[in-house]
Amino acid sequence: MMAWASFAEQLGAGRYLAMGLMVLAGAAMQGVGGLGYAMFCAPLAAIFFPELVPGPLLAVGAPLALLAYLRERDALNGHVAAATLAGRVIGTFAATGLLVYFSASALSILFAVLILIAVTLSTIGWRVQPTTANLSIAGVASGIMGTITAAGGPPFAIAMQHLAPPTMRSTLGVVFFAGTIVSITALAWVGKMGAQEWLYFAVLLPWMLVGFFASNRLARHVSKTAIRQWLLGTAAVSACVILLKVWL
Repeated sequence: MMAWASFAEQLGAGRYLAMGLMVLAGAAMQGVGGLGYAMFCAPLAAIFFPELVPGPLLAVGAPLALLAYLRERDALNGHVAAATLAGRVIGTFAATGLLVYFSASALSILFAVLILIAVTLSTIGWRVQPTTANLSIAGVASGIMGTITAAGGPPFAIAMQHLAPPTMRSTLGVVFFAGTIVSITALAWVGKMGAQEWLYFAVLLPWMLVGFFASNRLARHVSKTAIRQWLLGTAAVSACVILLKVWL
């Protein structure tokens, strides 16, 4: 009880409200577009709420991803999910090998530039088909980017832009949930996910739930074209943020 009182006093009402609104907005974005929670919350938290990075934000993201899958689980394409997850696992391991030969900055710049090129080509008519091969490649690229830059969403945005929105959201839910569980387990193993981090998770979980359930109605009224534009825009912004971080 004393630990909780001390935590609440340390957190403060104003700071808690700002954190909660950030998580609510990120959860609503992801609930509608399939991704966006990490891209929106992580940069803000790194600047204003460093105590949330990476553990508490990741922990809140796990049930968010699971809810996204469960809401539209009937739309899940097993082949799409399997190809994407397999690629993600391969990419995560490949990143460790690439870092032996190339710097993280060089790889970050390379992937960010490739994403911007892909977004540009997509906006002028290049059509990436969501085939098993393309989704596997996107999974590999996401695993590498996620390991090196903590931004693994852009390759999925490119490869999945023409999937039916429910299939895309449920697939990303499965992929992000599995990846997040692995990351949280690793953080706990090295002592970076302790009691304090779980307290932050507990107090922010209600905000995530409000944001996600608010997206239920929004998701039904957002067109496939609008979601595609959101995915491409999210990918472009993420690539620009990566380039800015390297430059700074």
